[in-house]
Amino acid sequence: MIKADVFRDQPTLTGATVRLEPMTMAHFDGLRAMLDDPEGARLTGSHGHISEERAREWVATRHEHHDRADWTVVRIEDGVVLGEVVLNELDTDNGSANFRIMLAGPQVYGRGYGTEATRMVLDHGLDVAGLHRISLEVYDFNPRAHRVYEKCGFVREGVRRDALRWDGEWHDAIVMSVLSTDPRPAPAG
Repeated sequence: MIKADVFRDQPTLTGATVRLEPMTMAHFDGLRAMLDDPEGARLTGSHGHISEERAREWVATRHEHHDRADWTVVRIEDGVVLGEVVLNELDTDNGSANFRIMLAGPQVYGRGYGTEATRMVLDHGLDVAGLHRISLEVYDFNPRAHRVYEKCGFVREGVRRDALRWDGEWHDAIVMSVLSTDPRPAPAG
């Protein structure tokens, strides 16, 4: 069984190109730009605009929630905020959590930042925090993310048909997970 406050002392995780820092108000401007990106909203199925006040309140309270881990993805080279990566929906009895990532627009897509951040969070969640299962959903119109998740060890479990209505069309949500007992592919190169 996982402790309910497993993410109380959330560490900074450092990779080759990105650093995952516990989310604070110091990251707000970069995160706000991410939240205002229409492509990011589409890829994550996020309907509606988030007000400045609501966004500030959300970022300011992340450190108060010890049953989830909210990291800001920061490029090491120049300190630019690239997005967020989150473990949430903690189920302590079953040692599981949900995974979510959102990067700040097309200018950072396809450069390996999301792959590196995903691997670091999986390693932390499964090897350090002691989770048994991490799951996610990815929409059928986001094959790039689907490939990243598979590359990091996620396995397709099924499909939630017509789970999202976007611009008048229905889209499926692909359900994926990785278990602590699953092999996780090593990074290429």
